[in-house]
Amino acid sequence: MTERFERHRQPWRPDEIQKLHQLAKKGMALKAIAKALTRSEESVKDRAKEDGLAIAKLR
Repeated sequence: MTERFERHRQPWRPDEIQKLHQLAKKGMALKAIAKALTRSEESVKDRAKEDGLAIAKLR
């Protein structure tokens, strides 16, 4: 069964972007960041790419 994301297609808020940057710098995995932000992995990956962030694939 696919997970349901309440934030589907919602714009990124400044606090979410800040948290994404913090978690990425800590070296958290994509799946963990997506869960922490209640966003899909694809959404997190796209935003990280847009911001020039490197995210760990698996951990």
